[in-house]
Amino acid sequence: MLIDLKSFFCRHEPPSVSHLASLKSGLGGLIGIGLSGGLAGLTGLPFLIAPFGASAVLVFGQPASPLAQPANVIGGYAVATLVTLVVLAFLPMGWLAAAIGVGAAIALMALLRVTHPPAGAIPILAATSSIHGLTLVAVVAGGSLLLVLVAALHHRLPPRLHVYPRRVDQS
Repeated sequence: MLIDLKSFFCRHEPPSVSHLASLKSGLGGLIGIGLSGGLAGLTGLPFLIAPFGASAVLVFGQPASPLAQPANVIGGYAVATLVTLVVLAFLPMGWLAAAIGVGAAIALMALLRVTHPPAGAIPILAATSSIHGLTLVAVVAGGSLLLVLVAALHHRLPPRLHVYPRRVDQS
């Protein structure tokens, strides 16, 4: 067989996680996304966007991952937002703008070493919705910063199961 189907269904996650760690991760996600929703309610801005759910999985559930580190979260979203604004300045909204935006965001995030996969959804979000310009910048900057700050505080509370953000001297 040309494709080994077993490799598609093999678990590639780290070793099993304790029930306490799973519960604490879920609670962190609840709080982080809950605060984003609360901020949306207070400001009337759409702070509750789908990419933040994926970011919450990383910063609360996989805090040691390079993709979950503050520079990657905030930097990745900043790059994707900038790329999105440039693409939408030259192309009409739609699938082509979304595709070019995602491709350019991936390339630039990789080049700048701030890859954060959920940020790749920003060009799709902006090219297919009414969130544009300064609203997009405010929502993405504010929401990504909020998630990182909540995660940094969350991982300092007992039980301290993870160090977040990772220290430079950690492997």
